[in-house]
Amino acid sequence: MRILITGASGQLGTELVKALQTGQTVSGALPKIYANTKIDAVTHQLLNIADCQAVDKWFANHPPYDLVINAAAQTNVDGCEKVEAQAYRVNAHGPENLSMAVNRTGGKFIHVSTDYVFAGTEATPRRENDPVCPVSAYGRTKLAGEKLALDACLKTFVVRTAWLYGAKGKNFVKTMLRLARQNGVIKVVNDQLGSPTNAADLADAVLRLAVTDQYGIYHAVNAGVCSWYDFACRIVEQKGIPCEKVSLTSFEYKAMFPASADRPAYSVLTTQKLETMIGRPMRTWQAAIDDFLATNDL
Repeated sequence: MRILITGASGQLGTELVKALQTGQTVSGALPKIYANTKIDAVTHQLLNIADCQAVDKWFANHPPYDLVINAAAQTNVDGCEKVEAQAYRVNAHGPENLSMAVNRTGGKFIHVSTDYVFAGTEATPRRENDPVCPVSAYGRTKLAGEKLALDACLKTFVVRTAWLYGAKGKNFVKTMLRLARQNGVIKVVNDQLGSPTNAADLADAVLRLAVTDQYGIYHAVNAGVCSWYDFACRIVEQKGIPCEKVSLTSFEYKAMFPASADRPAYSVLTTQKLETMIGRPMRTWQAAIDDFLATNDL
């Protein structure tokens, strides 16, 4: 089996490569079809997915892939507000370029998307076919990428996730630990709700979904609901860091950081469709973060 992973140095990409190299994920051994897999794990320096000619050249110079997983994206939510056109090239044209190449050469395509495609104004978990209405440039560009990928390649999976964290790169978990240790206080929004997701759990779900032929949109997040404040408290408490915990409203946070992008107030995603397909439930967000903190030197 031949697999191309873009964004390979990021949170998800790192876990995908690790799982394929070891044959193991958080839920056990990978399906046997992944044995002896040849992996091309690329960063944006090696393959700029926003460049159609670069993507076409890459595919022309490599044997056809059985599976292409796009874990590359411009994920700086606040930054995307300032450079939406640039974000569109990466988050929309990037997956479009890849999916068109996959469609020409065969194989399957998996594009990783986000809960930010929803407005977050309805306080019920979002299903895959619920109406989308992004409130930020990041959400708009990611939604465009979903649509372009699905239109360009019939064998496309779109996997939406949320509040992702992992051992590699910057994320909310590392930020909270740093601020708690440096300042002795964390100030976190308490009125935005979602489901924190361990990149290792997402990698497991993606690879198990990929062996099916049930293409379309799926949601993959750890189970349960919390606020950013709840999540932050769990992080510092599990690491035993004494600090003051200050709860903020979104309004108060916006006053402190007026250039920050709007976020969905409620972006909980249902995972029943995914769980039926892969044959297992997603771990709770509490179990996933506790495991992450216990097994990583942070």
